[in-house]
Formats: sequence, structure tokens, C-alpha cells
Amino acid sequence: MIRVAVLTISDRAARGEAEDLSGPAIAQIVQEQLQAGVVWRQVVPDEQGLIEAALVDWAESGQVDLILTTGGTGFALRDVTPEATQAVIDRPAPGIAEAMRAASLQVTPHAMLSRAAAGMRGRTLIVNLPGSPKAVRENLAVILPVLPHAVELLQQGAQPVAYQHALPGEHGAT
Repeated sequence: MIRVAVLTISDRAARGEAEDLSGPAIAQIVQEQLQAGVVWRQVVPDEQGLIEAALVDWAESGQVDLILTTGGTGFALRDVTPEATQAVIDRPAPGIAEAMRAASLQVTPHAMLSRAAAGMRGRTLIVNLPGSPKAVRENLAVILPVLPHAVELLQQGAQPVAYQHALPGEHGAT
């Protein structure tokens, strides 16, 4: 089972002035479609240091395979989620963010304004998602098919990568 943590970044939700709708949407989707377990959920304001601290704590806990953030990925001056993510990852995973933006462009030209990032810290994958429930659902639909394989690779799955990507007839592939 994939162990997931969900971090909502929102000044208004952190102050109790708005309900966090995207975090619960993410939790429901990953539980239903990935059969993942949500081990942590938290709401923090748009403060880079707080975002970084949560990402580092969760990634280094050994209890989380995947961290999904929501919010703080746009052009507003307080949108610092991508900067926080890039500050804590060891290796980027640009294809994930590129795929989400490409798919979102089919829905809205505002997808060009997304600065979402993705990458790995140790054995944990971190992916930034937009802040609206609708955009969260759309973006998760794009990346859900690859998340189990990504997590398996990070967790050093039993089957070597060369065999998983071999052509039919090579190395026992079918």
C-alpha cells in the first residue's frame, strides 16, 4: 500500500477563514483509486519555511512514500510552494509537472500559469498540485497511472527496471 501525506498550503484555510476542500479531495481520490493510505494531512499558510519543514519531516520519517501538496503554485507573490519543494528535493521529476500542465492546457489556457514542481527527497516522491478541487481532480487523473510505478522504483522494487522495460522476448518479458 502506498503511504500518502497531503499538505494544503493556504493562508485563508490555515487561519480558519476558508474550508480546505482540495486536501480532502486528494485524500479521497488516492484512497479510492490507488487504494493508498493517507497517513498525514495538514494545512499550513503560504510560508516557505513551514512548507519546507513539513515536506522534510514527512519525507524523512520513513512513513510516507508520496507527498501531495495543494495550493501555492501560481503567480501570486505568496505562492511559494514550488520554491519550497525545489529547496528540499534531491532530484527533480520534471516530467510529472510537465504532463499535468500539458493536460491542463487542453482544459484552460491558465495552465500556463502553473509553476508546480515535482521531485524526490530520499525515497519519497513530492508532487505539487493546484489549489482548486476541480484542478486537483484533473491533475491527479493525469498522474495516477504512473504513481504506483514511481513509488515502486523509489522503494527499490523486486523486479529490476531493465526487465520491466524490455522488449517482448528479451529478459523474460512477454
